[in-house]
Amino acid sequence: MSTRPDRASRPTRADYVAWRTVTTRWRDDDAYGHLNNATYYEMFDTAVNAHLYEASGVDVRSLPQIGVVAETSCRYFREIGFPAPVETGLVVDRVGTSSVVYRIGLFQGDGAEAAAEGRFVHVYVDNTDPARGVTPIPDVIRAAVEPLLRVGGGQ
Repeated sequence: MSTRPDRASRPTRADYVAWRTVTTRWRDDDAYGHLNNATYYEMFDTAVNAHLYEASGVDVRSLPQIGVVAETSCRYFREIGFPAPVETGLVVDRVGTSSVVYRIGLFQGDGAEAAAEGRFVHVYVDNTDPARGVTPIPDVIRAAVEPLLRVGGGQ
């Protein structure tokens, strides 16, 4: 059973485990004066991979098994943009044999509710083989992501 909130509910800060602050840049805003949707996905990628680097202590790109993004999505709740920083909250919904499902909340300002929430799925593949077949999650990565599982979350 997953602890993922109902799709209709808006996530809050209490739904996330690990935090990081990301600065916004002038170029991140689009012609409409809010953060470009591609930048949301860059922030999701940064939140996940920065956590993996810091929690594992290794360059995850050099491992024999690497996580490739198999799926992403974003639910937008309100506009955010330059110049205020964005806080990213990270939680893991599921750790499988070869994949990890993350949720990333984006917060700007003091509000308790997320401005956006991303879903990000890593599937681990063999980085030593050009065919890149699916492989089990490396132990060093498993050790970095399991503490992000919510109590009662599915494995």
